[in-house]
Amino acid sequence: MKSRRHPDWLKVPLGGGKRYAAVRRQLRSAQVHTICEEAKCPNIGECFNRGTATFLILGDTCTRNCAYCNVKHGKPQTLDSNEPKHIAESVKQLGLSYAVITSVTRDDLDDGGAEHFFNTIKEIKQMNPTCKVEVLIPDFNGDVDALDKVLLAQPVMLNHNIEVVSSLFQTMRPQGDYDQSLQVLKESRRLHPNIPTKSGFMIGLGETTEEILGLLDDLRSVHVNYLTIGQYLQPTTKHAKVKKYYTPSEFDFFKKKALEKGFIHVESGPLVRSSYRAEQFI
Repeated sequence: MKSRRHPDWLKVPLGGGKRYAAVRRQLRSAQVHTICEEAKCPNIGECFNRGTATFLILGDTCTRNCAYCNVKHGKPQTLDSNEPKHIAESVKQLGLSYAVITSVTRDDLDDGGAEHFFNTIKEIKQMNPTCKVEVLIPDFNGDVDALDKVLLAQPVMLNHNIEVVSSLFQTMRPQGDYDQSLQVLKESRRLHPNIPTKSGFMIGLGETTEEILGLLDDLRSVHVNYLTIGQYLQPTTKHAKVKKYYTPSEFDFFKKKALEKGFIHVESGPLVRSSYRAEQFI
């Protein structure tokens, strides 16, 4: 089957160069995973050449199977107790001043992996005292105690992606819940109002403009101040199909509307992803 041709504004240079290769070598030697590679992020060349990466913890196998996600799913392996230390060592080797930690979803764990998040943040801070840490968390099945455990490690930003508009959740995120994701963001601000919250979503899966604007209102209603909006790109033929490619000007329109609704900082563009240039949000 002939693959669909992307618009010209979605073309990015291939990864390469000395810095890119050095980052890949470091990640391989440390035996750590990144969402950059697992999710086939289109910005991997830019980010690796800047010496940055978004670390993926709790292994590389997700217990959920979202229709848009390229991260492998199935029965996860046993947690690696050395993973937090390996992540912290990689942050040090890469000389990062800002690190983003995300994870697969681990519904098989009693706390969804919250303790592992806590340990990873603490290990990074201990080994890299000046490094700021942002976390991009799963929903922990709505477990407030698990959420609080992560927040007790004092990340500088709590990110939880809403991912898609409400009407698409059942199709795209059958094991997720739109209202529960909003509640995670709301509870985060209630528990630790000093830690700002961030969320992100994709467009191009069949949503309407009215639904996008409604999603912006829903995120503001739970006091989210930071936002990313990006174009969905089909990672393989087995994943959900792209229904529409939004133009850069349309992304500018949504950014304008988001700022008008009270968001403090918005990254909106065809190639924007949830951790793209994350250090610029703080």
